[in-house]
Amino acid sequence: MNDPVDLRRLLQSWPHDPEKPARIVRGEDGREILQVRTPLGVDQLEMEGRPDAARPHGMESALEFQLQRLARAQAVGREADFELSVEDCAELFGEGTLYYFRYLHLFQLERWADTVRDTARNLRLFDFVHRHAAREEDRDNLEKWRPYILRMNAVASAMLSLEHGDAAKALQIIQTARDQIAALAEMDDEAFRFERERSQAALRELEAQVRRTQPVSPLERLERQLRRAIEHQEFERAAELRDRIRELRA
Repeated sequence: MNDPVDLRRLLQSWPHDPEKPARIVRGEDGREILQVRTPLGVDQLEMEGRPDAARPHGMESALEFQLQRLARAQAVGREADFELSVEDCAELFGEGTLYYFRYLHLFQLERWADTVRDTARNLRLFDFVHRHAAREEDRDNLEKWRPYILRMNAVASAMLSLEHGDAAKALQIIQTARDQIAALAEMDDEAFRFERERSQAALRELEAQVRRTQPVSPLERLERQLRRAIEHQEFERAAELRDRIRELRA
């Protein structure tokens, strides 16, 4: 066991700021590490793999372990017998929380690609548990948060597209997420309804911001002009714009 370390100097050099609590640093081996300053200390999370660096069941994560179990069942034609016990689900829920804390801070740091990776990973967890949990209570346990994680994944993906100068792709990502959230099955759960409404509002706001601030393609510009011409009953102008749109698409 290593000797205890006094963290007072570190804490004094990095005062707690609730508005900016996280930072990325380099470890002694050069790897990136996520550190989060809390009121009473510092949390440290790995940037790759499981955030706490644990290896449950000798694997990278409990989810990977359960996916391997499923693959073995499928290989012998017994997928129908595969299920997640109450204990399995509790382990997966706890692990998903670790990834949630990491992608929350990665989002604040505008580490979009890493946020996409972790939110996509937890969406995979949601789908897996919803399909294979033995208890209905466990199958539905995560679903109330699905609107939120779909939003976080979409916003990070859209921001990544904007960084690459592709506003059209960003808008497509936002619209797809809005459609996915709208299509979610209704739940008699206050948290679900709140997250669905909040996520839709946030995505609408982001879409409007992208449309206001990002340059549009010549085709989209003509389509906007066409909509305005129709609204103002400028039919000759509308016909001309339709012809130009057809030419561009051709």
